[in-house]
Formats: sequence, C-alpha cells, structure tokens
Amino acid sequence: MAQLLQSAYAQVGKTVSYDPGYTSIAFPGGDVPIERGVCTDVVVRAYRGIGVDLQLLVHEDMRAAPGAYPKLWRLSRPDPNIDHRRVPNLAVFFARHGKALPISKDARDYKPGDIVTWRLSGGLAHIGLVSDKQSGGGRPLVIHNIGAGAQLEDVLFEFEVTGHYRYRTGVN
Repeated sequence: MAQLLQSAYAQVGKTVSYDPGYTSIAFPGGDVPIERGVCTDVVVRAYRGIGVDLQLLVHEDMRAAPGAYPKLWRLSRPDPNIDHRRVPNLAVFFARHGKALPISKDARDYKPGDIVTWRLSGGLAHIGLVSDKQSGGGRPLVIHNIGAGAQLEDVLFEFEVTGHYRYRTGVN
C-alpha cells in the first residue's frame, strides 16, 4: 500500500492543472502529460506507479462485459483514450474486480489506499484515494484533483459519497 500512496503523493506539485479535454494517448500505458489531468488521472497514475495499468484493465473488462458499464457517452465500442478516465467506469471496474464497501460517515471505515467516489454539488462525479495522513480532526486526507491539480486535502465528507472501494493487487 505504501508504494501506491507514494505514487499518488508524487503527483502533488507535478499535476498542477485540471484539463478534462479528450486526448488521443498511447495504448496500453498511455497518459496525458503529468502537468495536467483530471481526478481519475490521480488514481490511474497511482496504480500505474505500482505496475497496474488501469487503462488496459478497464478496456479489457469493458470489452468482456460491456453490459456492466454505463452507457452515458453513446459509444459503440470501448475507447482506450478515455474510458479509464471516467469516474463511473472506474467505479464499475473497482466494484467488479475489487471490493465495493459500505458508504459510511465514520472516518475510521476509510483505510489508506481505499478509493472514494463522490457526487459534487453540480452533479459531477469525482474520485480520489484515501491517504495514510489525517486531518487535525482525525479524518483521513484524500489525494485528488478537483480543479487545481493533484492535492492532499481534507475532503472525505465534503461531498456526497457515492462509492467506497478497495482494490488490492499482488504488487502492492
């Protein structure tokens, strides 16, 4: 777990802007430039840092089980440039291949490395990684990108929590 979190922390100060634009990227192992990205890129890059390519894994799972994934973008087939960069797709993947945990208002239920999804006030989906650091109030801080680049912040209960996942691999 320490390697996953180190990979997420390493993005703070490097990913300095929020850019949701569609970009053609290499496949597998593709990424937008490190200085920009969205909330999902924080999670994707953290896992990539420990040798887990969510771009490839999500793409393969969407091809194998297309009915499991939301049809929000009216695509006729999976798109490896963007599918892993969408919160609803990552939520499905983590629920299918990890563990979907109960949503709780108790900070102690959220462990380092857990993935949390939220619905922001404007209805947008958001995602971040629970860190191993805590706020003065004892809440775990979250590594995420909500508009100012990758940040470590006390936001666990700032928005409506819509998902809580644990995705462990043999490499972390």
